[in-house]
This record gives sequence, structure tokens and C-alpha cells, in this order.
Amino acid sequence: MYTTLICDDEPDIRSALRIYLTGEGYAVREASNGMEALEILSREEIHLVLMDIMMPGMDGMTATAKLRQHSNVPVILITAKSEDTDKIAGLTLGADDYVCKPFNPLEVLARVRAQLRRYAMLGGMPAASSALRCGGIRMDDEGKTVTNWGEEVSLTPTEYDILRLLLQHPGKVFSSREIYQKVWREAPLSAEGTVPVHIRHLREKLEIDPANPRYLKVVWGKGYKLEEDGK
Repeated sequence: MYTTLICDDEPDIRSALRIYLTGEGYAVREASNGMEALEILSREEIHLVLMDIMMPGMDGMTATAKLRQHSNVPVILITAKSEDTDKIAGLTLGADDYVCKPFNPLEVLARVRAQLRRYAMLGGMPAASSALRCGGIRMDDEGKTVTNWGEEVSLTPTEYDILRLLLQHPGKVFSSREIYQKVWREAPLSAEGTVPVHIRHLREKLEIDPANPRYLKVVWGKGYKLEEDGK
């Protein structure tokens, strides 16, 4: 069962969302401001957060920014405003999606389901096995280690997250924008300049001949992929 956290200072909003979420089979926790939300997140396993922006004490933007310092749990912002600046600001801080008040509860449920699917696909939730492999590359996601033919490889957190994404989807081509959105969880405004740099660093650390990669390959005009068979 997935556990969702509703953070909103309006009891009626929390009540309405709780009814729909519990009706879908989700467990629900509630907070009335950002500080309460962070406290709950620090002691409980939460799989998704519905976060209001305008709240007394600590607002949703601040809480989301603090949450992103240590967690990649999906965050859907709830706001009474519809201006693009609010949406962009929220996504830039690390939110995954947004809904505007007044909202259709069925739309909220659809967005919740979509974010939980993505979270599970990206390895945010526990899996039966934490080991991911491709040829001689092995990632132990539980121990946060990577080895290449038995030799441990030191990766930065960003390199690690990119490699994990590619390992989880062997053979699938990801554009620079897709990689940026999934790893940085931000609007891909600088994807074309940033992602290739990290791919090059990964090749230098994992490939015998980085200029002729065996694993990390470019599909010209489309993006990057990790070959499942290592050919």
C-alpha cells in the first residue's frame, strides 16, 4: 500500500483529498504546514506528497526545497494560482507536477497514479533485488556501489543517478531532455549542455575505450542508451 501525505492549511481540502485517496486504497497522512510535513517525512515512509504552496509558517515552496535536499519522493504542488511563474518556480525547486485550485479530484488521482508509477520505475521504491547489471557493470542500489568487472568505480551522485536510470531501462533511448528531467527533476533548460558532459565522464570511468564505447552509446539525433548485452 502506498502512503500519501496531504499538506494543506485548509481542513476542507485535506478532507476532500483524503476521501478520494483512501477510496483508491492509499494510506493518508496529513499536515497543515511545511514544517509539519517535513517532520512526518522524517519519521515515516511516504511515497507521494500533495503540497499546498500558500501556507502559514513554512510554505510549500520552502518545504519542497528542503525535502529535495535528501529525498526524491514525488511532490505534486497544489496552488490557488494559475500563473506560469508559480508552476515554473515549483518545478525548478524539485516538484514533479502541479494542480490548481479549484481542482477536479479525478484529475488529482490520475496525477497521483502517474507519479507513483514513475517513482517505482525509477527505483524510488524498494525492489525485490537491488542489483542492476549490464555486461561487466554491476550496480548495488541498496549499498550504493558500482563495480566494473569486479573493480569498484567511484561515481558522483549525478553520474550514479544517470547510470541507474539507464541500467533500469536497458536498450531504451533517452534524450538529453528526458535524462535531465528524470535525474535533476527540473525543467530541462540546460539539458543539451549538461547531460553530454556527465555521459562523457561515465564513459571515461566505465569504458575501456571511451571513444568507442561498449556500453554507453549515442543514438545520433535521439539520445543515449545502455546496451543490454554490452555489444
